[in-house]
Amino acid sequence: MKVSGNISKLSFEDLSSKEWIITNGIGGYASSSVIGLNSRRYHGILIASKNPPADRMVMVSKVEEKMILNNREYQLSTNQYADTIYPDGYRYITHFNRSPFPQILYEVHEAALQKTVFMVHESNTSIVEYTNTSNIGFQLWLNPLYAGRGYHSLLHERENYEYQSNINSNYQSVQPHTSLDPVFFRHTAGFFAEGRTWNKQLKYVIDEERGHDCTEDVFSNGYVSCMLAPGATVSLIFSMDERMMNASPAQLKAEELQRLRSLAAKYTADSFLRDLIVAGDQFIVQRKSTNGYTIIAGYHWFTDWGRDSMIAVRGLCIATGKQEIAASIIKTFLEYLEDGVIPNRFPDDADELREYITIDATLWLFVAVYDYDLKFNDDAFLQSVFSKLTEIIQCHIRGTKNNIRMLENGLIAGGTGGIPLTWMDARIGEYAFTPRSGCAVEVNVLWYNALKIYEYVAKRLEISEAVFVQQLVAKVKQQFILSFWNPDLYLNDLVSENNEPDSSMRPNQVYALSLPFSLLSEEQERKVLENMTKYLYTPFGLRTLDEYNYQFKPIYEGDVWARDAAYHQGTVWPFLLPEYFIAYLKVHGHSEEAKRYVEGELASLKKHFYENECIHGISEIFDGSEPREGKGCIHQAWSVSNLIMLIMKEGLKL
Repeated sequence: MKVSGNISKLSFEDLSSKEWIITNGIGGYASSSVIGLNSRRYHGILIASKNPPADRMVMVSKVEEKMILNNREYQLSTNQYADTIYPDGYRYITHFNRSPFPQILYEVHEAALQKTVFMVHESNTSIVEYTNTSNIGFQLWLNPLYAGRGYHSLLHERENYEYQSNINSNYQSVQPHTSLDPVFFRHTAGFFAEGRTWNKQLKYVIDEERGHDCTEDVFSNGYVSCMLAPGATVSLIFSMDERMMNASPAQLKAEELQRLRSLAAKYTADSFLRDLIVAGDQFIVQRKSTNGYTIIAGYHWFTDWGRDSMIAVRGLCIATGKQEIAASIIKTFLEYLEDGVIPNRFPDDADELREYITIDATLWLFVAVYDYDLKFNDDAFLQSVFSKLTEIIQCHIRGTKNNIRMLENGLIAGGTGGIPLTWMDARIGEYAFTPRSGCAVEVNVLWYNALKIYEYVAKRLEISEAVFVQQLVAKVKQQFILSFWNPDLYLNDLVSENNEPDSSMRPNQVYALSLPFSLLSEEQERKVLENMTKYLYTPFGLRTLDEYNYQFKPIYEGDVWARDAAYHQGTVWPFLLPEYFIAYLKVHGHSEEAKRYVEGELASLKKHFYENECIHGISEIFDGSEPREGKGCIHQAWSVSNLIMLIMKEGLKL
């Protein structure tokens, strides 16, 4: 079943592990568990992006609710402390629905209260709506809890956090600290009663499991009290924009509902694809510094990463026909091109420098350009980016950042010691867990594809100067087979600059089958697929290392060191699964039988999307051994994007 309906029989452990997230298109979001228990530091009603899409601040932690019925109080909210759960209002929750907005139904005897949370698109504004859906009236107390801290940090009671409140005619402003912008707050019914107090030592159990500090203090400056008649609604509006205090919550809700419906209006016959497209839209955000679009790599904690954006733009924007947004995203990263390399990461803090620690993100941009042109046939766009594509090719040939350069044999090498440049980039300090310095297999598949795509673009634009890559294309293809083909009928993961192979069985070889321009014969592709199926395949994604390797880590858990050590040493990644199935369908001639097989195999990921971890989201990773529950980020862009791309490209029906 979907987690959309009656949840009254689920345990506290089950309920507290299921989360939701909604976003505002500029990097901000609201998120919690399905029972309103904040179980990690990244949860909150209003996480505002001060410098879109970065500088995210937890401004409003949550709203505590209390119902007074027949002169008796019923605490509806749920908090966890070191040795207790109090209040335990989750006991009154009977239903949760995620679509179109997160919605909780509380039932207390004959009374029923429906709580809905939504955000205003392109505004740091969250609205919490309460509706009496029963036939009797009751009194409701609503107590907002404020934070005012960076979303990576935690807050503890401080004397300089005064939460200065200024009450206007119909709204108030709450300023946690003199250095912070105020939160504006309005309630549409009842009265506000001041009562200043700290709620101390809230425990975030997921932070504890991840080896982080896990307690926080949050502040209340008072509560709203109102009588709610049958059918009546009271809304709480929290915003960083004072102009929102004059807006109609009902109108804002109607506008957001219409926007969500329009995202996948033509896919009404396929509810899963429609829900994926709506979920995927949450990653598409505006970047203030470029006045253009970009892609958040994952929620809660990632910003926009070059590699993730170039991979995810294909499914989130190109496949779904968002031409203007797709072009803007590609141009956004090209705007920051340095020495032929796009940035791998835009930092959280606007004052930090961009990172260029990547060897593959720039090459993925060529694949995005190719997919874009196949979809939109846009000569003007190709013309606008061609000089940048030329610069990238030339810089890679002569050498660029981080020892990235073309060797005499035509292959691309890069990396030094403690600086991992591929997507397997986990490191702590100067220690890289999977450094992969040298010639990585997927990098050289991408290099070959980049050269072929450059040829394609030049031909489309009738530019003769690009003929210099023709001989190089043939050279790379010949050397690739010599360097990467393993006698056991798969591709080596890495070769050193001295052509010494690392024969680890890893999933990076999948791109030799799934990317547009192949380097292998049909028989070689079939053998590679067979070995990936035997050693790496799971219904949730591909393992990053086969189980028989002595370095294999079966479980992703523990503190930062333990998790990073397992991150690419066996851990399963869902974003690789669609690439595997593209390869599978290619090898099997895209037959109807093969498509039905793939549709059946995707049932596990579909169930995960609707029922587990992030409801209407796909997790970043799963355990390498016996993968079941999603881990890492609760909602990952390329996990969703690649699934959209696969379904639409192959016409699958799930």
